[in-house]
Amino acid sequence: MKKIILIGPVYPYKGGISHYTTLLYRVLSEKFDVKMISYKMQYPTFLFKQEQKDFRNAAFKIENTDFLLHTANPFNIFRVGRYVQRQNPDLVIVQWWHPYFAPCYWLLINAMGRGQKILFPCHNVYPHERFPMDQFLTKKILRKGSFFIVHSHSDLRDLLTIKQNARAAYNPHPTYNVFKIRNINREEARKELGEEKDKKLLLFFGFIREYKGLRHMLKAMPKIREKVKDVRLLVVGSFGEDKDSYIRLIHELRIEECVEIEDGYIADNEVEKYFAACDVVVLPYESATQSGIAQIAFGFEQPVIATNVGGLPEVVTDGKTGYIVQAQNPNALAEAVAKFYLDEKRVEFQENIRKETYRFSWNQMRETIEKLCCID
Repeated sequence: MKKIILIGPVYPYKGGISHYTTLLYRVLSEKFDVKMISYKMQYPTFLFKQEQKDFRNAAFKIENTDFLLHTANPFNIFRVGRYVQRQNPDLVIVQWWHPYFAPCYWLLINAMGRGQKILFPCHNVYPHERFPMDQFLTKKILRKGSFFIVHSHSDLRDLLTIKQNARAAYNPHPTYNVFKIRNINREEARKELGEEKDKKLLLFFGFIREYKGLRHMLKAMPKIREKVKDVRLLVVGSFGEDKDSYIRLIHELRIEECVEIEDGYIADNEVEKYFAACDVVVLPYESATQSGIAQIAFGFEQPVIATNVGGLPEVVTDGKTGYIVQAQNPNALAEAVAKFYLDEKRVEFQENIRKETYRFSWNQMRETIEKLCCID
């Protein structure tokens, strides 16, 4: 049996990369001997001031995970690299999503010794929010990769500017289908949230960042209300320091009655009620490579209205599983939402989402890795 070492965040670390790593571990473990290595320290607190761990839901826990890697301690990183070398794996998979990890991974891979096969699943080749030195750091580490998986063609183009002959494969971001813990229905979820069963409910979910375009969605709400009765936007996620500017915009637009905000990180076992309750998920992003939120939505068979940026049009099939609209265009968002409700597209879109299950499956992801890395 081929041996794989998988490096990345897992429970109790929060966030989509942690969920992704866990689900990848599970599907690979069905065919391979997989050893999970995670971080004893992921980010220094001065760089990431929010709580990094959440112990409230152990459903994502991977037994026998080795929490070994301290990303800011060179001596620790070197020891972990030598440890990996002694394991003599057939493949090492290293999650890549931010240049902060570049110095750590550069030393780690060097300590493994020459000849080790390294696969980088690239959640983003370059970060969403750019900063000085990000290109230099990204190039420095990704050039050490043997294989790459990307989840958008825009990321593939960026990767090929770094490594022209990269052995890379495009695979759609698999679906997060593990948040259906209680399998509650729409009515039960709305009751828990205190939402009326006949309301039309839009969901914006996840960390609030400027590039995610929430301002455009808020600006679309007055136009949506003109065309669709009893519609509400549910905004669920952590705002950080920008919340006041969003609240001011809501007041300026006079949409307080149709926008509800739940500020804060949502535990894994609380995600279900928001997606089960809504009619459609909105992703009004200004920029993106791909989005785990879209794949959570599809895990609940919920349609998505998204913008034509990055890999979102590769995930949401326009007119079949949702709508793709022009970015930074509140009018286009409003028209799509109105069309969704007035044409009663929800059931049709849900049926089409079910038809695309395999395209976004973790089994498909494993097959892509097997073929790319020649480890089947």
